[in-house]
Amino acid sequence: MIGELITELQSLGLRVQEGILQRRGGAGPADAGSILIEGIPVNVPVGSPYVMRSPYSLIKRDSHTFLFKDREEILPVSFVKRPRFYDYVTSDGVPCSKIALLHGSDCLATSVIQTCIYWDSSQRCRFCGIELSLENKQTIRVKTPAQLAEVARRAKGLDSVRHVVLTTGTDRPPGKELSSLARCASAIKEATGLPVHAQFLPPVHLDELYELREAGVDTVGIHIESFDLEILSRVAPCKAAIGLGRYEEAWKRAVELFGPNQVSSFVLAGLGENPSSVISGSEALADLGVYPFVVPLRPIPGSLMEDALPPDPEVMKHIYESVAVILKQKGLSAARSLAGCVRCGACSALTTFEQPVEGLTCHTARTSTELAKAFEIRKEVFVLEQGLFEDSDADEYDAQSIHLVAELDGQVVGTVRAFPVSKGNGHWVGGRLGVRHGFRSYGVGEVLVRNAIRCVKQQGCTRFTAHIQVENVPFFSGLGWIEVGPVKEYRGKPHQLMEADLGFV
Repeated sequence: MIGELITELQSLGLRVQEGILQRRGGAGPADAGSILIEGIPVNVPVGSPYVMRSPYSLIKRDSHTFLFKDREEILPVSFVKRPRFYDYVTSDGVPCSKIALLHGSDCLATSVIQTCIYWDSSQRCRFCGIELSLENKQTIRVKTPAQLAEVARRAKGLDSVRHVVLTTGTDRPPGKELSSLARCASAIKEATGLPVHAQFLPPVHLDELYELREAGVDTVGIHIESFDLEILSRVAPCKAAIGLGRYEEAWKRAVELFGPNQVSSFVLAGLGENPSSVISGSEALADLGVYPFVVPLRPIPGSLMEDALPPDPEVMKHIYESVAVILKQKGLSAARSLAGCVRCGACSALTTFEQPVEGLTCHTARTSTELAKAFEIRKEVFVLEQGLFEDSDADEYDAQSIHLVAELDGQVVGTVRAFPVSKGNGHWVGGRLGVRHGFRSYGVGEVLVRNAIRCVKQQGCTRFTAHIQVENVPFFSGLGWIEVGPVKEYRGKPHQLMEADLGFV
């Protein structure tokens, strides 16, 4: 499987002749050189000392290059041609390669601000090398909108670039960098029409996200890096200080603005965390509509983690397989991303483990539109069809509920809600399970109930109950629910209190 090969390469590295493929510095957690394996762009470690122990190497034979594992030839590889726009300078005399670089096979990437206020402080991200390329004189400190528009125009025309990634160090005061990203995105969009991705820390004022959308940004990356908060505080103190709550608020607002699958977050593996935290964190992101871009740590020479090692490839395979299942369940796919690292995919093998998104998916209502669809279905079922309510079934519990929706081929066809009885006692109540007429033979109800159980368990639920219409008791019994007490009437219909078997998921 090609995914397994890429996984091993990204964890073990690739031995090449000195200076070939090596990238020095740059933002993020990746020492990398780029190759094409069966046409797939792959960034692999080439510069760190541990790479010399890798069983993988490149060997040239005549005009072709082959990938070897030990002494066994695996397959031929190729390289992305040196971009032609690198041969030009901007109208103000700066080499285009110092303004932006080609990432993967068709992505133009740059750090708009190549410095970070945390670089010389104890709050610095230990895996990052954003200022190393500046020290090596490979780039300039700040790129202007005009420079980026000019380079993007050339890259699109000469090298068929199809999307753009804009990242940045944190400016002073923190948050100011979003305006810089917006101005640059607007200039690129006007000059080329290319899809643009922007990466940044969660803004203090979430309304600043509107500025990015109005500037033409198509997708955004708000990177948490790790869901192990102890490890995060050690390797990325500035991000740990922000707190998970602010990240969640930013992700939710961004999904509302840019849409599900158009918001992403790097989740690094190999920082010392338990792999289960990568998987559970990825599930939490995916349920919000945020694509968890799982990436193995690839230490950058010169960074504060240059002596670290990437995660074991077997661990990464397990993580990728687990996250790929989650992506399918939540209806997310790299192919649906309009721009950015997720669309490029070269720094992770996750996309090669993805499964086609088809059939039923289930997740929380991620946007106001999805929530409105859920209430539409409830009205169809409980007001118009069953006549349990006159005008609306909405009540005081909706505000505190988690609302789940089921989708079939992009159409919301069912919903259910769950809410805590009181804070901290572990008892949750489910209800308002409704499936649109015409879709009740597709297993929608079962998917919703199973996901509701899974969801409340993640919230610390120890007891999950629901009042079930008597005719639906056999359905719930088949899902492991048990009857509690006598049948009672509710809104003119007999209902049975039932309790879920929390282990039956």
